[in-house]
Amino acid sequence: MSYSFLDLLTLLGSLGFFIYGMKVMSEGLQKVAGAKMRQILRAMTSNRVAGVLTGFLITSLVQSSSATTVMVVSFVNAGLLSLVESIGVVMGANIGTTVTAWIISIIGFKIKIGAAALPLIAFGFPLIFSSKNKIKSWGEVIIGFALLFMGLDLLKDSVPDIKANPEILAFLSEYTDLGFLSTLIFVIIGTVLTVVIQSSSATMALTLVMANEGWITFDIAAAMVLGENIGTTITANIAALVANVHAKRTARAHFIFNIFGVLWMLLLMPVFLNVIDVYLSSDGGVSPFDSPAAIPIALSIFHTAFNVINVIILVWFVNFIASIVTKMVKATAEEDEYFKLEYISSSLVSTPEISLEEVGKELAKFGEITGRMSGFTQSLIKNKKFKDRSKILKRVRKYEGITDRMEIEVAEYLSKLSTANLTSESSLRLRGMLSIANDLERIADLFFQASLSVERKNESDVWFSEKQISNLLEMFELIDQAFEVMNANLAKDYQKVSLDEAIAIEKKINKKRDQLRKKHLKNIENKAYHVINGIVYADMYNLLERIGDHIINVTEGITGELARDEEDR
Repeated sequence: MSYSFLDLLTLLGSLGFFIYGMKVMSEGLQKVAGAKMRQILRAMTSNRVAGVLTGFLITSLVQSSSATTVMVVSFVNAGLLSLVESIGVVMGANIGTTVTAWIISIIGFKIKIGAAALPLIAFGFPLIFSSKNKIKSWGEVIIGFALLFMGLDLLKDSVPDIKANPEILAFLSEYTDLGFLSTLIFVIIGTVLTVVIQSSSATMALTLVMANEGWITFDIAAAMVLGENIGTTITANIAALVANVHAKRTARAHFIFNIFGVLWMLLLMPVFLNVIDVYLSSDGGVSPFDSPAAIPIALSIFHTAFNVINVIILVWFVNFIASIVTKMVKATAEEDEYFKLEYISSSLVSTPEISLEEVGKELAKFGEITGRMSGFTQSLIKNKKFKDRSKILKRVRKYEGITDRMEIEVAEYLSKLSTANLTSESSLRLRGMLSIANDLERIADLFFQASLSVERKNESDVWFSEKQISNLLEMFELIDQAFEVMNANLAKDYQKVSLDEAIAIEKKINKKRDQLRKKHLKNIENKAYHVINGIVYADMYNLLERIGDHIINVTEGITGELARDEEDR
């Protein structure tokens, strides 16, 4: 069997196809993920048992644990599932993949997941031309889902055709009489084959073929199955390469879960296999140690029992596994840029006042996220390299999307909380929090609007003068001071917050805006710079002044005072 350079390129192209499908699906999910979808997923994974059942059912339906784990990584990447919730689903996927082994063993039939890909694209393609953004986004999700399945199939078809040539592996029979060393060797072989073939189910089928041919014994076949449980984790880790830090942690959790299961099974495997042998040999049955024909059913029993017991053991240690992978995969400032409510969930705390405390923590985080956009926008103004500005603009756009979704989630949570039996003080605080969430989202919108103004200026090939940049940065310095006060107030006990410092800085911002506007009008009269240059410059200092207005509105929401109209400032 030859494997040319073109075959290698085809393999790499298939891998790219697979990752691209995951990326399209993840981005589409982020666009359509409203409260309903998130609540459904949360309900499905509301506890460990529900999460395991979800993973089992999905994998049983699509006949691929790889597809399930990739989807879970996509959900985590989109902020729809937490790390703890995703671990339960992955555990269930490990059980679900054993269904394939039973189908192979009993009827020799395996559903081809890629068969549904083209019909899915036929269904999703018209949706991307819809004038409604949500329908268009659903089209992207469907197409991404289909591309993901096609990518998995292409990966299997692009690797060296080991499945069609099992005789190539006949030499392995020479390494079956080395005791425990043989077991370890075949665990490694099972791992490598699954990594290459990208499907534990396909490797399982290959293992059954080898066992039926008499090349390997029941215990060696079982060792290969253990290796397949390790190898199958590579798919989720590949998918996580283009995902955020939390998706990477989910993939690592899958790896740790399977590694732990293999380690304890290696110690108990002789006993485990003997129990299966006794069970099948009773009542005149055939022992899998004596007859290769009995191995398929015996191996299916081993595969299922191993994964079920492993889940029963580890399902109680989900939080511990989550803490391990959190330490393994450190978050950087950029990697951690994703949408996720950290302190509140879809369920309400029984005590409304405690729920308000949690919302307060979420708003403090919201304010910190919004404040980062000031630094991004300043970088846009100072950086003259097109490539760098494009990256910065992408981050600003990402943050604007995050803040949109945070406002919706916080507002919906507060809306539910408003139906509870609140004190008059708590009701006033709730209204203030709604106002704060709205102002924080408006601040993000204005920063995004400012970044678009800079982008338009970039397209005109007319840049700010050094003096204009200096003036804008001076105003940004005041905005950053206002953010410091705002975020400090958000982190305090609301009853201890005073407006004085916030008002003092807001007055400085207004004064600076008035000074810049006065100088700017004179420069326009003297034709000191290009018209487009002047328009964008004026837009920038006016947008910054409006951002200052919303920043002080946040503190007013904290103190319970009504926000004043801009004209009164």
